[in-house]
Amino acid sequence: MATTASARPASSGRMAAVNEMTRLLRLLFEVEREFLRTVTTLVYRVGEPELKYLVCQHAWESAGHARFLRERGRELTTFGTQETARAEIKRLFDEAVGRNTDDPLVITAGFYEVLKPALLEAYRHYLKVTDHLADWPSKKLVEEFIADEERHLAEIKPWLQGVEAREWKLHLTQALDDLGGWLGQETRLPLAAGYVWAHQQTPFTHPATCNRGKYPVCSSVFGYDPTEDPIVRPWLTDPNTDARVIRLMVYVWLMMEMDAIDYLATVFYETPNAPFDLHFDLARHLWDESRHSQFGFRQLPKLGVDLMTVEHSLDLYNILIQMPPHERYALMTMEFEAGSFPTKAHVMDRVRELNDFEADTLLAFDRNDEQNHVRYGHRWLPEMMAQFGETRPTEEFVKATQEKFKEFAARFGGLTPHSLTKEKRLTGEKILKLAGVA
Repeated sequence: MATTASARPASSGRMAAVNEMTRLLRLLFEVEREFLRTVTTLVYRVGEPELKYLVCQHAWESAGHARFLRERGRELTTFGTQETARAEIKRLFDEAVGRNTDDPLVITAGFYEVLKPALLEAYRHYLKVTDHLADWPSKKLVEEFIADEERHLAEIKPWLQGVEAREWKLHLTQALDDLGGWLGQETRLPLAAGYVWAHQQTPFTHPATCNRGKYPVCSSVFGYDPTEDPIVRPWLTDPNTDARVIRLMVYVWLMMEMDAIDYLATVFYETPNAPFDLHFDLARHLWDESRHSQFGFRQLPKLGVDLMTVEHSLDLYNILIQMPPHERYALMTMEFEAGSFPTKAHVMDRVRELNDFEADTLLAFDRNDEQNHVRYGHRWLPEMMAQFGETRPTEEFVKATQEKFKEFAARFGGLTPHSLTKEKRLTGEKILKLAGVA
């Protein structure tokens, strides 16, 4: 017997319009969250610093999209409190990551020429089907996100010129078509019986070293010999060191925060079940480190430094990739960043002698950001430890990890030879000349 309108529960259709929009917002949140988790695997695989910086920026902006979608969704019914993405969405993004042996620009094309355009279309679809006045808060958010997505595609386009990725893009397009688009708004085209999910055959693993493209590399830029190393440790705190020398060395130091970009980016993919707010703060941390590296990357040429003479240090990535993610994060926040404050405070005071407002500003923001990163560590390290079954008290775990790092540094550090001879590479002696004090 057919159910009459009066026999149906009174609430069955009452909230249908809200429930449908909430369903779409939920899907958009899950897509943005998974994009953040997986696009970060590009950071240490692409070589050009400017491309690394761009991916970090896009990851941070996607984190912001996801957060606003979550907050708006929670204002509506049926959004839910659980934050993980559904299996079919996670599977597609895991596929997009590829393998660590794949061409990183081909993998980048998959994200930016298949998955991101589909997300842009999903946002546009949302605007078409929602009510411009009733759903005004969501509409205004989505309008901003559409502008971001259009800009992301335009910003990445020059990096993909001439990249042959047709086969990989078709592979991902078939998987996306099986869903009918991110919102299921298109006609679904089921996968062929012979479709092979590559990530299930060869799970992704982080490469043993990070990519720095055309730039020369070495184990470390820190040392004690001014004829060998650009950052001479004693000079940083020696009151007799000219402030112009310190300014140049600290810009090299800041540029080398690209180390932090590369190894921090590895943490997202290995923490798929972490709370979203943990990934949100990691994304901010990643974008901050990217900006800090840009401080040096953009300022050094202004002071006469040829960037092709500045070797990039690889030791921290090469050592930390041998350790699990919660240990990487503990060392980054509780050792490297927390331990840098005294030296950086001295450096800031010395640079102020130069009346260089731009340098003062960059260093002040670097310090402010680093303080926030240590706070992130205090907040999220216990959660990350729990993700990996670590039950020791945090302080005990950090001390043990510091000792483990010393052991691993002896085993895995110092293995990257200089790309350049000391006659060609930037050294402390050359910095003296650039600063005009030699």
